[in-house]
Amino acid sequence: MNNTTNRNFAAIILAAGKGKRMQMENANKVTAQLAEKPMILHIVDFIKSLEIKTIVVVVGHHKESVMGALAGQDVLFAEQKELLGTGDAVKAALTVLPESVSDVLVVYGDDAVLYAEKNQPALQKLFTTHEQANDVVTFLSIEQDNPSGLGRIVRDKSGKIKAIVEEKDATDEEKKITEINPGCFIFSVEFLKKYLPKLSKSSVTGEYYLTKLIDLAVADGRDVTGLQGGKMDWRGINTQEELEAAEKLYNKTH
Repeated sequence: MNNTTNRNFAAIILAAGKGKRMQMENANKVTAQLAEKPMILHIVDFIKSLEIKTIVVVVGHHKESVMGALAGQDVLFAEQKELLGTGDAVKAALTVLPESVSDVLVVYGDDAVLYAEKNQPALQKLFTTHEQANDVVTFLSIEQDNPSGLGRIVRDKSGKIKAIVEEKDATDEEKKITEINPGCFIFSVEFLKKYLPKLSKSSVTGEYYLTKLIDLAVADGRDVTGLQGGKMDWRGINTQEELEAAEKLYNKTH
């Protein structure tokens, strides 16, 4: 990645969750094979193609399977002792992040199809936007014809980000929104250190949601940009059926 400023980027991959619906009893779902290699390895390879040297993988549920799938890769591991959500997972990652890192790309370990070579320009644009706007948070949004089950991007009349609303919390009007959050963020480390302790637990799940950092940033008037990627190839993977759909999408795009 062409870095012309004094920013030092790293990446955090969230790979601690249980992924119950995948029904993989002896391994974490991010180790499921997609196009003949573990999903998470697709993401690690893509991040390396962006010339990001420091990659932290947050492990928890069946951590040995994730560490085994990444054997020989130059990555750091952070363990999330209790599975208290994505916000807590990033907090765990910060404990092993080198002090020199100023900003981090945060992605989920099960969204491998987004990280295809043809999407590299869009991701490069995310970094450029983050630097030029001097944001505390810059994230990718994409359009989905069927946004069911996904976090919606809520904007005001001028197009500024108001919030990312999870479907279970969305109003009927918000559920009509087709701009969604695929889980691809760049955060200022300074912002994370200040705001992660301010996250409150979800009253529904008891977890700390990373997306709630967007609400906190907006409420405090901090700079947040949602970069619209349009209809990019993406498939969140929570079930075996979605894995099969992702495989078809991957074969179509490679």
